[in-house]
Amino acid sequence: MKFKILYLFMLATFVGCGHTKKENNTTTNLSSLDPVEVKATQEGYKKAYFASGCFWCVEAIYESVKGVKESISGYAGGTGENPTYQNYGKTDHAEVVEIIYDPKVVSYETLLDVYFASQNVTQKNGQGPDLGREYRSVIFYQNETEKQWIESKIAEVSKQYSQPVAAEVMPFQKFWIAEDYHQDYKKHNPHNSYIRGVSIPRFNKFKEKFPNNLLKEKYQK
Repeated sequence: MKFKILYLFMLATFVGCGHTKKENNTTTNLSSLDPVEVKATQEGYKKAYFASGCFWCVEAIYESVKGVKESISGYAGGTGENPTYQNYGKTDHAEVVEIIYDPKVVSYETLLDVYFASQNVTQKNGQGPDLGREYRSVIFYQNETEKQWIESKIAEVSKQYSQPVAAEVMPFQKFWIAEDYHQDYKKHNPHNSYIRGVSIPRFNKFKEKFPNNLLKEKYQK
């Protein structure tokens, strides 16, 4: 009985990215819009946008990959301007990461491999203890080539599961950068209970699946 109570207490402690739950009053259908393509940086780096649960987790995973220059937490996929951590779920935005990467070092296809290797691909509207549409899995495409790569990868991944792949495929529209305290959260808060109980185990599971030679040196086994 004592162990059961302890388990329930730990589960309650870890539930929710940042231990919060946003109220979601609406859903959006933006799939019919034309995608917006983001220009490459002066250095020739490209940008990609992914959602799969808490952005603290996803940000840290992508930053371990060779060729990824930066991973930024933010919001996308919903309606309304200037979403914040207090209200983004009410307009159907999801927690999203912006990946700035060097296409000479890492391909978009590899970023898709990272995406599917780092999540429960059949969990709908959430990842692990983070539940709700604000934690849904979404891949945002910026052009038809990316869309074809995404659809091809989903078809490939689907063969491995009896349940459908949960990730939505949406045309990218706009990315809103999250508040400063969300950036590099795992790095700056290594002793946070959510980081220790959810983010780090998820990251370690990803490393077990992903090719070691594609990780930055400090993350290699």
